[in-house]
This record gives sequence, structure tokens and C-alpha cells, in this order.
Amino acid sequence: MRPVRAPDFLQSTQASYDAIAEAYTAEHPDSLAGRPLELALLTAFVELSRAAGTAGTAGRPPVADIGSGPGYVTARLHGAGLPVFGVDASPRMVALARQAHPELRFHVGSMTALDLPEETLGGIVALYSIIHVPDDHLPSVFAGFRRVLLPGAPVLLGFQSGDEDGHQHLTERYGQEISLDYYWRTPDTVAAHLEEAGLEVYARVLREPQGEEKVPRAFLLALRPSAPLTGGGRPGPCP
Repeated sequence: MRPVRAPDFLQSTQASYDAIAEAYTAEHPDSLAGRPLELALLTAFVELSRAAGTAGTAGRPPVADIGSGPGYVTARLHGAGLPVFGVDASPRMVALARQAHPELRFHVGSMTALDLPEETLGGIVALYSIIHVPDDHLPSVFAGFRRVLLPGAPVLLGFQSGDEDGHQHLTERYGQEISLDYYWRTPDTVAAHLEEAGLEVYARVLREPQGEEKVPRAFLLALRPSAPLTGGGRPGPCP
């Protein structure tokens, strides 16, 4: 069997973050510090994940921090008591995260092809990682999220937003030559993709730009629906 070639956008994203990994990590050792709104949303995610993990599972299911970068979100989820691992497309980012948090697991991988069995995760966090995914790939990404989530498990997304959807291509950052695409989207656009994938939007938050930020930040909490009850009182198949 021939190996599946990664999409072009994923290859360029990986190469770009490999090139800027050290500088990016130095600038963003913990971008959640001093962000009370983001921390509150992460707390809500933790509680929703704990609730999903009590539904007849053996042990608490793990959660995945997808696009984990330097690993500070993964570390906060671990500190909140959740079993967690990080996934990033950049091998260099993964190496730096392992150095900073040697007690945690980080893997090279992509949200476009999650190598996980069905219904195994108690939640997914993807903060500022779908911003590099083109529009035509979002449906399959969110369908993959739904596939690996347990019924009732949450997804927390964070992304740059604005009055309308947009796109920017960067060829340089931190003095390094890169080829990196950024997509900003309205909460309605992302919510529609989530709902098409069978995930229910639980909450939407839009935060105004802070500090050096130039555009608003949007956050969506969504859930994989719990299994409906059949006439006999047992969970039926998920739609």
C-alpha cells in the first residue's frame, strides 16, 4: 500500500512551524497567563469532559490538545486533573514541548487524520490551530473530531475572527522564510461546520482585541450528542 501524501497546506504548515519553533515558543511560553476569559472557558471544558467521562467508561478517558505547540494548554489540562496528550504537526514543536513538560505525552500528528479509535476521547481542545486549515478541509476535520469523541464529550475551539471570513498568506515571521496561511472566520461560519459534522454548539464567546491583537478572538464550545434513549431505556445508536 502506498503511503498517503499529506495535503500541501499541512506540509507547508509543518515546515513553517519547524522553522520558527524556538522563536515562537520564546514569545508564547504560556499565552493563557493573564487571560481570565480563556481560563474560564478551559475550566468549563474540564467540567464537561469530566461529566462525559463518567458515562460507563473504565477509567477516565483522555483528552487531546490538538495543535499543542509549546504545550502550555496540555500542561494546564494536566494540572486540572485530566489525562491528556498533545498533538502537533511540527516535530520541532513537539520536541520543545517534551523538553518543557517531560512528564506529559506529545505526539507528531495532524487533525486531518487522527490515528485514534472511535469514541475514545473525553474531549478535544484546539486553540488557534484550525486557523491554518482551508475551508474545504474543515468538514472532514470536524467529522474526525466527532468520530473519536465519546458521546457527550466537548470540543473547545479558539480562533481569530472578524465581521467576515478572510485569509492571509505569510512568507516571513521571526526573520525566517515560511509559507503559512491564516484563515479567520466568524463564529457562525465555524458553528455551521460543527453542526454539519454532527456536533452541537454549546456556547459562543467573542472577545475584543487585547494588547497587540488586531482582530477579535472567538471561542466555541461544542458537544458530541449523547446517545438517545430507546424505548427499553438503554442508549440507542448515535445519529
